[in-house]
Amino acid sequence: MNPIRLPTFAASPTRRANLPELSRFFGIVVRMRYNDHGPPHIHVQYGEHRAVIEIHTGLVTGSLPPRALGMALEWTRLRRHQLAEAWDLARRKLPLEPVEPLE
Repeated sequence: MNPIRLPTFAASPTRRANLPELSRFFGIVVRMRYNDHGPPHIHVQYGEHRAVIEIHTGLVTGSLPPRALGMALEWTRLRRHQLAEAWDLARRKLPLEPVEPLE
């Protein structure tokens, strides 16, 4: 029997601690990395799909199913101010507050 192999990001506690979860809704998980490179962005995961969304422009790198992408973009647009504040905190390696999920 072969052991189950987890993706690197899930198997590494150090990396996961560096990518705290901001919100979770409809199977979409949103994270932000501490002291990440600019421009300000979030990391979005939906199942095995992953994307990065720029906070101010909505520019997407990566791939999400259309419905999940639409919800992630709408959530980002609605929470842009909170996400910019979270980005500021993350750059200073301060604790991040959860951001209200999409309802």
